Amino acid sequence: MPNKQDTMNNNSSDAHNKIDTLIAHAGRHPETFHGFVNPPVVHASTVLFPDVETMVAGKQTYSYGRRGNPTTDSLEEALTELEGAAGTRLANSGLNAIALAILSCVKAGDHILIADTAYGPTRNFADTVLPGYGITVEYYDPLIAGDIRKLFRPETTAVFTEAPGSLSFEMQDVPAIAAAAHEIGATVLMDNTWASPIYCRPISLGVDLSIQAGTKYIVGHSDVMLGTISASERAWEKLDRLCGAMGSHVAPDDVYLGLRGLRTLSVRLERHQKNTLTVLDWLKDQPGIEKIRYPALDSDPGHAIWKRDFSGSSGLCAFDFQAGTTRDDAYAFLNALDLFGLGYSWGGFESLAIPVRLKGMRTVTPLDEDLQSVRLHIGLEDPQDLIGDLDQALKRTFG
Repeated sequence: MPNKQDTMNNNSSDAHNKIDTLIAHAGRHPETFHGFVNPPVVHASTVLFPDVETMVAGKQTYSYGRRGNPTTDSLEEALTELEGAAGTRLANSGLNAIALAILSCVKAGDHILIADTAYGPTRNFADTVLPGYGITVEYYDPLIAGDIRKLFRPETTAVFTEAPGSLSFEMQDVPAIAAAAHEIGATVLMDNTWASPIYCRPISLGVDLSIQAGTKYIVGHSDVMLGTISASERAWEKLDRLCGAMGSHVAPDDVYLGLRGLRTLSVRLERHQKNTLTVLDWLKDQPGIEKIRYPALDSDPGHAIWKRDFSGSSGLCAFDFQAGTTRDDAYAFLNALDLFGLGYSWGGFESLAIPVRLKGMRTVTPLDEDLQSVRLHIGLEDPQDLIGDLDQALKRTFG
């Protein structure tokens, strides 16, 4: 069960306000918009100046739509508070946020270390784009902790972490990795999409760039693509400069839906967490199930790190079938599901399932590539109905 049910008051940017209060109030300025609770959706490219002196001096809050407006400012401000960051920039997807964050701290001739368990598209970006810019990519075992020092080179400038690991859910000792990286002045990045800033605040763990696929839990309704990057003081200037130079901008309607989703993030995650624990408590005892991958469980190898660094868990988990289960068996199980949709994303209100295919996706950590696994996203449905769906699929597949 969660170890900090009283939320993250000790990590709050305001010692008097707990995380739920911050979610409700951060980034809102009703007095600026005639008392309306939510900021307006500002559709704009051109911004007019009262006179040429103001235009030339750059003394106006807004100068051009691409450089921000009250809608984008509201979400960026709210996330900056929630993350305990120096500043936040938005991106048009989680992957775009990852790419922008990495490009803000590496250059030709540099060496970047990336967790072997990173999100597949992150690896694709690192393998197909970064080498073309003269950047050397090396993957590391996520369990390496402070021993990551052994992999440092004179040209190492960044370390990319993700916790828990994509598909396989290993936990990393992020504070130990960050401390080691900072000894050589390297920038530390973390994909924090699984926990969101509700259940983990990477910057408080030593991370410089905290990244989320806002598409998932911030939006929460499976209808918007959004990425976020929140930076520490030491990383903010470079991130801000790169995003400006790259013309990074998110459409105001999408930003507004991100803001709308943010206000219910805490209550939704509480339900995702509760449902997931209920479903997994049943699933772990079912015939044919070998292992549950979910760091919030006492039985998980990464539980101690999760308990130390996280204050809760989300709805994303996985399980392994017993040895001897074939790919056809796993596919038959997935096809037999009714309430669980087959979809690659997650973080919305609905439950989803996909086959886990690790073949070719790990280069450092030894894994059984013939292992048959399923990743689940436990949604907001009644958990007993979800258990019933899993039960009938298991029985139809394995008898």
